[in-house]
Amino acid sequence: MSISTLPMQQINNFFETYATALERYDTKGMAYLYNIPCTMVSDDTTTMFNDAGKLEGFFNMGAGFYRQFGIAKVRPEIWNRRNWTDKIVNVKVNWQYYDNLDKPIYNCDYHYVLKLDKNNHWRIVLSVSVNEKERMEEWKVKAKGTFLDTITGQQRT
Repeated sequence: MSISTLPMQQINNFFETYATALERYDTKGMAYLYNIPCTMVSDDTTTMFNDAGKLEGFFNMGAGFYRQFGIAKVRPEIWNRRNWTDKIVNVKVNWQYYDNLDKPIYNCDYHYVLKLDKNNHWRIVLSVSVNEKERMEEWKVKAKGTFLDTITGQQRT
């Protein structure tokens, strides 16, 4: 493997590890992938975490949502990667969420700023949710309609 492909492979492996932690509801594993302190940003909120335990607690809430709505498989698709420095990279990821039958549930986009730590491991320092809230809301409305159609025997066109 050439030196130029090694960093991209490391980034791919990083997000595959993140996906596995999501699938296993491994909130400690998810928190391990973040630098402390780290920041999470969306249109509505900005949250800074200075404590790994509080970050893990935040992920516990998300894991409850995943369980409740049957998210069983998670696939990251890296759309773009830009090196800002030798140790800082910006990555755009489309997360794809599936049920246990591999049926798509929803997908959403994130931008991440990752930084190599003192042990040369990538850690997330900034996570920006581009459209997850909107995509989840769209999916929940669609899922509710599908459920109502099932119980009433109607078909939507």
